[in-house]
Amino acid sequence: MKYTRLTKEQLEELHPEFSNFLAAQTIDKKEWDDLKINKPEIALQEIDVFSDLIWEKAITNVRFIDHFSKNHIFLFKCHDELLESLIIQTSNEAIDFFTTEGLEWLGNNLFSNFVVIQTGKKVVSENRNEEVFKIIQNGGIISKGELYSKLMALIKVS
Repeated sequence: MKYTRLTKEQLEELHPEFSNFLAAQTIDKKEWDDLKINKPEIALQEIDVFSDLIWEKAITNVRFIDHFSKNHIFLFKCHDELLESLIIQTSNEAIDFFTTEGLEWLGNNLFSNFVVIQTGKKVVSENRNEEVFKIIQNGGIISKGELYSKLMALIKVS
């Protein structure tokens, strides 16, 4: 398996797509019910193949990922063969970027000595989706890139 198996809740949300997937495998409802009972390992293999297909499609469409920790914010812009990163770190241990107050503090102190901003780039021409998936698995959240775009604009102006 390339990614991770979809949860029961995710499979339920994707029930119509999963039914179509099974139909494309020429597996009807009766046969699927039989597989689940009599050959659960084959049923899990089918779920794994479907999960990889869903993850692959979803990850291919990801353009931005945000990852917050107490004193760091990692923002990623995902191109087809390149990942750009924007890393914001504070040395002020009292600040928590998980809170509204912490983000307000950042807005007021972005260019102070308490904040370090770094940018980076990583070529990912052969394994882009795997790299993006690792970021998501480590707590990254798919976003629309609003924070990334705003901060990049501020950095370029300064």
